[in-house]
Amino acid sequence: MRTATIRRQTAETDISVKINLDGTGEKRRIDTGIGFFDHMLDAFARHGFFDLEVKCKGDLHVDAHHTVEDTGIVLGQAIAKALGDKKGITRYGSEMLPMDETLALCALDLCGRPYFVMDASFDVERVGELDTCLVREFFYSVSYAAMMNLHLRILTEGNAHHEIEALFKAFARALDKAVSLEPRVKGVLSTKGSL
Repeated sequence: MRTATIRRQTAETDISVKINLDGTGEKRRIDTGIGFFDHMLDAFARHGFFDLEVKCKGDLHVDAHHTVEDTGIVLGQAIAKALGDKKGITRYGSEMLPMDETLALCALDLCGRPYFVMDASFDVERVGELDTCLVREFFYSVSYAAMMNLHLRILTEGNAHHEIEALFKAFARALDKAVSLEPRVKGVLSTKGSL
């Protein structure tokens, strides 16, 4: 089983994340103090078939920024640690995912070179207690902490809740494909011999 547990403490947040990349998506315990964010992380775990525990105590009396950004950092670190040397992984993953009127695209490469592109805008400032501008901060943090190239795009706009949920689910499905083991891969899938 490819698992990892990471804890990160700062003056602003205290976060622990445990992930099993070879899970079933049935074991999920998420508590960040932000209901809609919890819902998105829960959807990520379920639709990516990852077992996931996230516990965060953040300075929500200030705002949600540190909680969301730092959770992204710790989740990205946990993904990277669980992947280890990346031997045998498919490396690439993509998913085009509909949610009602909305269509989202995610493509990623677990190449060890972080890069992040997101083409999405939301027509409201908040969904529940989550500032929609923090969606970008979360995925940026995950991509750099996990050392992945991550592209996200809303192809068909709609309700902001649907757009954000479609992005999280598309990311989950793409990541599940990228971390999957490919028996034809000897070592790592790179002409350089390392990722």
